[in-house]
Amino acid sequence: MNNLRTCISLCVLIIGLSVTSCKEAKGKSDEVKEESTAAIIVPENLKWSERMLTSEIERFPDATKLDFVDKPRWSYTNGLVLSAAIKVYEETKKQKYYDYIYAYADDLIDSTGTIKTYSLEDQNLDMIKSGDVLLYLYEKTKEERFLKAMQTLSSQMDSQPRTSDGGFWHKKRYPYQMWLDGLYMAEPFHAQYTKIFEKDEAEVKKVYDDIVHQFDLIQKHSLDDKTGLLYHGWDESKEQKWANKKTGTSPHFWSRAMGWYGMAMVDVLDFLPESHPGRERIIRYLNQFADAVTKYQHKTGLWYQVLDQGDREGNYLEASGSAMFTYTFAKGAHNGYLPEKYLEIAEKAYAGILDNLISIEESGIVNLNQVCGVAGLGGDPYRDGSYEYYVNEIIRPNDPKGTGPFILASIELNR
Repeated sequence: MNNLRTCISLCVLIIGLSVTSCKEAKGKSDEVKEESTAAIIVPENLKWSERMLTSEIERFPDATKLDFVDKPRWSYTNGLVLSAAIKVYEETKKQKYYDYIYAYADDLIDSTGTIKTYSLEDQNLDMIKSGDVLLYLYEKTKEERFLKAMQTLSSQMDSQPRTSDGGFWHKKRYPYQMWLDGLYMAEPFHAQYTKIFEKDEAEVKKVYDDIVHQFDLIQKHSLDDKTGLLYHGWDESKEQKWANKKTGTSPHFWSRAMGWYGMAMVDVLDFLPESHPGRERIIRYLNQFADAVTKYQHKTGLWYQVLDQGDREGNYLEASGSAMFTYTFAKGAHNGYLPEKYLEIAEKAYAGILDNLISIEESGIVNLNQVCGVAGLGGDPYRDGSYEYYVNEIIRPNDPKGTGPFILASIELNR
């Protein structure tokens, strides 16, 4: 009898444990399922522009650190991505995007209008780009500190050192040098600020003339007549080791430098009056640019890091330049600056980005791969502008100099 009772007790215990285990297993299964659902950060039913912006916010919750930096800073990369974010916000009206944009300016502009980490003394054209964000926010908020910060940036354009024929130096520490980058960093802000705030007609004309003059000088000094491409930099003094001793130009055609220049043209045309005689010249430069760049488009739709040397060892299909060309061609065609065929070229390029350079994590986070992290000329350590230099600079995913233009291209193509 005792044995029988023991056996029954054991059976009851085993059954009880089994039921408990099943309940626990079911509970754990439900928890895993819930965790899996909660782990989707970026829904795939959003447009690519919003998917990439949401991914950027997840990677860089603090917009002041958008370029893989540890401390907040005022820089062009923030302005680039946030300018794209403005377009996404205007399309979606989702408050989280506006809050992200506003927080950048709120953190870096103090109550007196002083821009933290910015130095007027540096005379660095790159620092003008984030002024685009202030132009937008001031219209929305009318906060006096944003206006004062913009006035500081505008004053930099007044004091920026120049070449003998009036071209802005890229930075004070790069004397007598014009870079293609500088046209994008400064001129759209320069034009928009003037359009909004300058009331004296003579002064307005003077500024617009000066803006067009910068493009004229780039065409004069950096254009290669044989290929139609433009060199990354030009040194009037011809003293830089990277400078051609006859022409002053750097040795190669870097895709992103060309991309900056293309975006500069289509963006500055947003603010240059229809009646200004320089407008048609910029449109002509844009058409020359588009014709030359298209000749070097890879069969995938993408472009190489060093544009004209795709068959050379070490070269690679680069994301930021490809995204910039996509945006430039799409916007140029949509606005009537370029023939309709360039919209098809832009669509082909965009498909090439999606097929070859985009990867998606299980959470839905979108990654843009094969972005050149940085490239410049001169400095310390010295950057000689050689082919080997450009193809050996760091390549990394999700560099904002690629993700920003990807968002812009996505908006422009409504993808």
